[in-house]
Amino acid sequence: MRLVENGYLNTEVSPLKINVSDKTSSNKAKTAKRNEINKDAVTTVLYPVLFGILILILWQTQILHKILGTDTFTLPLPGRIVNIILGNVPAILKNVQATVIVALGGLVLGSVLGYILGIIAMAFPKWGYGGISIASAFTAVPIVAIAPILNNLTKDLSDDPHVRSMLAKTLVVMITCTVSMSINAYRGFTELKPFSLDLMKSYAASKTTVFLKLRVPNSLPYVFTALRVSVPASIISALVSEYFAEYIIGVGRQIRESIVLAQYATAWAYILVACAIGILMYAILLMAEGVILKGRRNR
Repeated sequence: MRLVENGYLNTEVSPLKINVSDKTSSNKAKTAKRNEINKDAVTTVLYPVLFGILILILWQTQILHKILGTDTFTLPLPGRIVNIILGNVPAILKNVQATVIVALGGLVLGSVLGYILGIIAMAFPKWGYGGISIASAFTAVPIVAIAPILNNLTKDLSDDPHVRSMLAKTLVVMITCTVSMSINAYRGFTELKPFSLDLMKSYAASKTTVFLKLRVPNSLPYVFTALRVSVPASIISALVSEYFAEYIIGVGRQIRESIVLAQYATAWAYILVACAIGILMYAILLMAEGVILKGRRNR
């Protein structure tokens, strides 16, 4: 539109043109992206499920036995394993309860301790990163070496063998879960968004305010990253520590005792139960992560 025409001011108002095609194409792109994400989510779950069904079919039809060169005594059929589980529900639940208590107790204690270590390392940066690196060396120590040592260290703490055993197993799980949480918590406290710390300083925010308003919220995704490692590790640590425990209870101990007595079907039943515990705890973690971090992902 020309403002001046033939020496006079042009006062005509041209109609405003709105480009609707750009908005429509943007909505189509968002819809296509959403459909692609849903498709990826479906295939991520569908392919493992189909593979598991295929393995079960080969297992039940004994084709898997021919491939592996074994028999139904060492590798019982899935139907027999399920029948054993259904026929021993009270005993299995008792052992599951003992294992879950140890796994959850060690997971909570190890996560809290690791988070506190991350705070200390953040507060003293000169030696904090080095201390975290040294702590990570504990992950190289095998559980089969830690469990017997802790059993001997806790043998005089109580006259009740059940208490001593539960304490030793919980300590094993706690040590396993502490390292991953401390490393990830330290990263969450220190790996801040660009200029966010400068912005807080420009507001003259105190160190406590920076910690509570900036560092702690920033550490939440890192905490769940650590828990994704710690939850499976807590189950494995609990099962292995039960192999060496003084008190004969727990899913891991029942697996060991069944193998020693050549009751392989019972051992496989407890192995299946152990897998179910791990999958259930991991699924609960993913649901909690989706609810707590939902607002962050939508930003």
